[in-house]
Amino acid sequence: MSQPPPQFDAAKAGKYFFRGGHTGWLGLHYCDHGDNWVELELPWRKDLIGDPDRAVLASGPIISLMDMASGMAIWQTKGVFVPIATLDLRVDYQRPARERSAVRGRVECYRTTRSAAFVRGIAHDGDADDPVAHIAGVFMTIAYDPRSATGGSNDE
Repeated sequence: MSQPPPQFDAAKAGKYFFRGGHTGWLGLHYCDHGDNWVELELPWRKDLIGDPDRAVLASGPIISLMDMASGMAIWQTKGVFVPIATLDLRVDYQRPARERSAVRGRVECYRTTRSAAFVRGIAHDGDADDPVAHIAGVFMTIAYDPRSATGGSNDE
């Protein structure tokens, strides 16, 4: 009989997720979490600016920050790491981040169904009451790995 997966813990997972890959290259940092939310930080770096005349983080790295915070909020809510895929991530920018400022992203997973999870959150550069952006998203959740299902092989 197989063991149940370990309980997802955003603080522990952050140590693993941010060591390498895209999130590691961006320099994302774990900040905090609750039962259904996660907060991460994207530090300011010169190579992440969008306009060479302004020392402001580009939108692409901020979107990556919010996508990762969304995934981690879903896993935190479900209590387990399961495969997910971003179906829709809407980012409504309110203003540019301040020059040379890190951006924090706080995302909550407010609803889950059998096959979907819904998130909302904000990105800010120090004042959550003056956000850089609001986000809303829908993610597909996969309850099990279909490759491990019994009843035949896809190689036939």
